[in-house]
Amino acid sequence: MGGATTAPANGDSRTPPTVPAACLGCRAKHLKCDGLNPCSRCLASGDTVCQYVASRRGYKGPRRNTAQNPNKRHASDSPSSGGETCPMLLGATLPTTSMATTMTTPVTPSLATFNPMGMFESAAASPFASGPLGGMQLYRNPYLNPMNGALVEVTANRPPQTIPERCIDSFYSHFYAGHPAVLPKEHLLKMAKDRNLDHLFAAMRWAGSLYFEVGPLRATFFDEAMRLCYDEDTPKDGFLVQALVILIICLDGCAENEKARDILSDVERIAIEIGLYQRPYATLHGRSNPTLEESWRRTWWDLFVVDGMVAGVHRATNFLLFDIVADVGLPCEEFEYTSGQIPRPMYLEDFEDQIFTGNDRPFSSFAYRIASIRNLGRMMRLPESVFPGDDNVDRIESLLSNWRLHLPESKRDCLNKDCQLDEMMFQAHMINHACSIILHQPHSQLDSSPARDVTACAPHQAVQSGEHFNAHTRHIITAASAISKMVTYNVPITCHTHFFTCVLTLSSVVHLSKWALIIVQNDADLKEKIRLNIGALNKLSNVWKAAGRAGSQVKGVASEIYHVKKAQQNNSSLWVGYTQEEIISSMASDESIMSDINSMLN
Repeated sequence: MGGATTAPANGDSRTPPTVPAACLGCRAKHLKCDGLNPCSRCLASGDTVCQYVASRRGYKGPRRNTAQNPNKRHASDSPSSGGETCPMLLGATLPTTSMATTMTTPVTPSLATFNPMGMFESAAASPFASGPLGGMQLYRNPYLNPMNGALVEVTANRPPQTIPERCIDSFYSHFYAGHPAVLPKEHLLKMAKDRNLDHLFAAMRWAGSLYFEVGPLRATFFDEAMRLCYDEDTPKDGFLVQALVILIICLDGCAENEKARDILSDVERIAIEIGLYQRPYATLHGRSNPTLEESWRRTWWDLFVVDGMVAGVHRATNFLLFDIVADVGLPCEEFEYTSGQIPRPMYLEDFEDQIFTGNDRPFSSFAYRIASIRNLGRMMRLPESVFPGDDNVDRIESLLSNWRLHLPESKRDCLNKDCQLDEMMFQAHMINHACSIILHQPHSQLDSSPARDVTACAPHQAVQSGEHFNAHTRHIITAASAISKMVTYNVPITCHTHFFTCVLTLSSVVHLSKWALIIVQNDADLKEKIRLNIGALNKLSNVWKAAGRAGSQVKGVASEIYHVKKAQQNNSSLWVGYTQEEIISSMASDESIMSDINSMLN
């Protein structure tokens, strides 16, 4: 009949099938492929290798030809149906294997193992345990040999981080730079597979939780950390020291000074008992792992620095570890530690004799931090001076000045070669300035009584006024100004060690004592420094309770001084020798700083 379609020779009356993909041979020649395996063209040309690559596009409809292409599935078939399986789907083998059988295959152990960060501790708790792969589909990579077992994970719906995970990330993002003794994250997670580090992770979680809102979980994290650290089954080793040091720092920052000091006594005893201060410890317990050996060296020296900082800013302990003869190697630079490229360590004798030996090998920022805190220890071991001309004061000032004078060019400020903040040098400079104030303030002639109510970090130290500023007064004013300048680094201030709180408070006492004088030259600049310190303490109080307490005291004293000066401004005899413009400028700056202080108080 006219217009009738001629049937194929094999008698099949159906129309030719639509082929969603061509074999590689037809595709390379830009020829139409019938989708058979092997296809008609490859069979005719004698090419025995007829290969297909799985298409990543959607399909247009079910196949209707009798010879099925094993690399294709019907559009009506779901990945979990019992019919033909998709060879791209993980677990699919032959077309005769049911998907139900595939789904009963155990999950690969690497996808459901203990995660110390708190993701899941068993396969039953993993995101793969519920539903068809828990919403996550894993596909074979078509560009890899299917026999080598390589897989590509494609996350369809990655579950959000748990709070414990966020706490660990927060620890490394905010706390870690200030006290970098714990292993870098990837190394620590690997170490946790071989041994129980629950107590260390618990301490890290609590520290990380201080930087964002977690509600009642924060108290739970702290209780867990204390319970695990003081569990009788917890080994007394370097990991326990690391956990306890984290607790000390955070408790001190949370204004729990007594608890912090109690734990400090415990961790000092443990560190001495296990020989952490001795050179062989790192090698004996480092498992031939240079990064772990470096971590042990850092653990001792960070405990040493924390012991000194607690003693220096609170004046309630005596820096016990300063008297321990330690021969531990000095830590390397931070980028070397995080990259795992650990150089041969140098030692304290190398550092102290470098000028005379001619050794030009550079020392790390951590080493300068240690040298700075050692100067604080030497100062604390001086007998109490009763007069300004004491040779002991001059000797310590020589140590502080030599520390500054012999810094290499790259360590003169707190930025590294990439203009990023070097937290170790930040602390080293901070300690040096704090030492200068503690050393010279008792002999200065700057009356400290106006700031007698600022006692959040240390008891008030009475200093009598004098007729003129002496050299000691200039020392403390210079150091206090340098500390205020450290606030201006363009980095989140809460990423500094919490001990910066007490150093800022030291600086503020000097500024307030000077501002309380009846007439102060260049007082506009002085008021800006007070404003900087109060602003920094205000920011730090978002994390550290101790900063809130110190900031409140500094604001209160500043308010009192302002009102006293305001009452004195009507006394014309005070303004003798000043122009009207200078008088108006001073009054205006007083109003400006008081406005800021009042807004902070409210």
